[in-house]
Amino acid sequence: MTPTPTATLVARDWAEIQERMLVPLYEAVYDRLEVGPGDRLLGLDCGAGLGLLLAAGRGARVTGVEGRPALRSLAGERVLEVLAAPPVAGPGLRPYDVLTCVGPDPRALPAALGPLRRGAAVVLADWGPPERCTVPALPGGGPAPADLDALVERAGLRPDGSGRVFCPFGYADMESATRGLLSTGLYDRSDPVQAEKELAEALHPFERPDGSVWLANIFRYVIARTV
Repeated sequence: MTPTPTATLVARDWAEIQERMLVPLYEAVYDRLEVGPGDRLLGLDCGAGLGLLLAAGRGARVTGVEGRPALRSLAGERVLEVLAAPPVAGPGLRPYDVLTCVGPDPRALPAALGPLRRGAAVVLADWGPPERCTVPALPGGGPAPADLDALVERAGLRPDGSGRVFCPFGYADMESATRGLLSTGLYDRSDPVQAEKELAEALHPFERPDGSVWLANIFRYVIARTV
């Protein structure tokens, strides 16, 4: 499927503006798991693949899964292996050691567990406590965070710890802030002009004297193990 021009523009806003906001989360998780050479990592809903690049920079072998063609195309430009669906376990596939997913979709998780080895780490992450997250509190800020612990239990995984990471969303100006946040998919884009206007109004209290926009957020992650 060829991405539409609009989808491509939104994907580039994600890759060029928004995706980097999650770097502290990925780095904290990779540090905790000591991701490095010899590890095989599968990134579910990996977007344009920045999280994969960070793991590859530590020496891991990485594969991504991303259903949106425009983001998958950008990941390909970064010379990353990103599939439209999770690989199927079989004799020709070496199992993965780590699975990561930010904002997990309960429907997509079971298929992604298939190619993992026994004892592999499964890392699920989403927004932290509401009182410490600015973005979900904005008008139209998307659904409530997933119950990560319940997801782990339903998937039959063994809990193995959790953590919180400070991930501030900082933008040089209001235009970057609105474009970045609209690329997340959290907001209704049926009328892009109106969506940008409403979001800019909601962001006004967070605009600094120099024109930059700063939104404090905490992300929570859980680590579980396959059994």
